[in-house]
Amino acid sequence: MTRTRPVSERVPTLLDEPIKVLRRRDPLRVAPGTSLAGCVEAIQGTGTGDSVVVADADGRLIGVLTERDIVARLVGTDEGLDRPVETLMNREPHTLHLDDPIAAAVALMETGRYRNVPIVDDDGILQGIVRPQDVLRYLAESFPEEVLNLPPRPHQQMKESEGA
Repeated sequence: MTRTRPVSERVPTLLDEPIKVLRRRDPLRVAPGTSLAGCVEAIQGTGTGDSVVVADADGRLIGVLTERDIVARLVGTDEGLDRPVETLMNREPHTLHLDDPIAAAVALMETGRYRNVPIVDDDGILQGIVRPQDVLRYLAESFPEEVLNLPPRPHQQMKESEGA
């Protein structure tokens, strides 16, 4: 019987894999000039409380507007939602490329500033977005036996074995 290496030894290797191995989501896109109200409606329509990326007609990333941007900069002010997205979006979002390691995306997510990392090609054309769920799904799929055999409450200690 061949014994596989422990999960703790395999995770760093998996995180060195390129982002292109992840199943990425298509980002929620809006065109330049979209009102902040239109962006809020689009975000609410996803049901996930995401962000919107602003891309030109060629698909080049122009900026990102997150729900945090909206809440932090608009709530409690007299500012209206009729302004264009460009007035509030991050014009220089941190991006990664398909060949960058998954670890780079995880590092950005760990800072707490990025939940959605835009992925672009060398020309700045949007290739997708990576979310923490995408990384978790990849890791779970890489360790199906370990994940499927997790007890419902890992901290719970059973007094006797289950089964007959």
